[in-house]
Amino acid sequence: MLEAIIITLGLVAATCTTISFLPQAIKVIRTKHTSDLSLAMYSLFTFGVFLWLVYGFFLKDIPLIAANTVTLILSSIILAMKLKYK
Repeated sequence: MLEAIIITLGLVAATCTTISFLPQAIKVIRTKHTSDLSLAMYSLFTFGVFLWLVYGFFLKDIPLIAANTVTLILSSIILAMKLKYK
């Protein structure tokens, strides 16, 4: 029972933090405007998310893997657009 609560808590937290990147990714894709975004921040963040994903695979932690997979995709899109439209 406790394990199910912990997994649910992790999935809800992961969903909230991951979804927070969706509006930015949509805005960047639609407008192609990236001048206000920090290249250093998105580079470090994307690398950090990649490392969290690897860590999640080592732990076999489903919430960590799921959240960081989606977040890595969204942050990579934003980073790629930042580099393309610099």
